[in-house]
Amino acid sequence: APPERVFDLIAVPYGERPPRALREKVQVWERGADLVLAAHRTPVGGRTVTTVETVRFERPARFDFRLVRGPVPHLSESFVLDAADGGTRLTWSGELGTDFGPLGSWWANRVADAWQHAVERSLAAVSAEVGRHARRAAHSGDDG
Repeated sequence: APPERVFDLIAVPYGERPPRALREKVQVWERGADLVLAAHRTPVGGRTVTTVETVRFERPARFDFRLVRGPVPHLSESFVLDAADGGTRLTWSGELGTDFGPLGSWWANRVADAWQHAVERSLAAVSAEVGRHARRAAHSGDDG
């Protein structure tokens, strides 16, 4: 799918009317033209962890997340969308920072593992949704 379509699919949880299943995972607390403040509920080790993050949108090419409240003092990540081979290449990068020396490093490793798994689940869900939309478009003869 083109970057614009992928962007729209990633942005669904932050829109005015997200599907019920996504409202259980993401709750937007404040909304601006290109930024939201949102609570994210993520399953981790049999529990649900809630983080609060800002999400900045640069349509159609980029999402930037910054942790406001969560298990570490600093966490930021970016999803960058580029047109590639008739579709979209999504590049993810992130940075996690801690304090408290060796104890903070130990904790960072635990948080990083859970964070990586959450990102992998999100990317798999986006990929599956893009695939569903592409199959529907191909079946209906629609190009978008």
